[in-house]
Amino acid sequence: MNQLSLRGVDKDLERKLRELARREGVSLNKAALMLLKKGAGLTEPAESGTAIGGALDRFIGLWSEADEKRLIESIASCEVVDETLWSR
Repeated sequence: MNQLSLRGVDKDLERKLRELARREGVSLNKAALMLLKKGAGLTEPAESGTAIGGALDRFIGLWSEADEKRLIESIASCEVVDETLWSR
């Protein structure tokens, strides 16, 4: 395995790395590698285990108003309560 040294890690980045390492139960090195791989696009969403950052960002802004309307219409029947199932 190759080694790299990073200089210029500011306090905010260090804090985020430490938070990620603590949350995931991994070393600082592993947390840094996770973020580097994620940022470089080298991990698939299924591989990452837990979400880092904007896991749903790829969906933001993709639906048109027509798409939204079709979805709302398609699930409208799920909003209906059958009163006969709740009365005794």
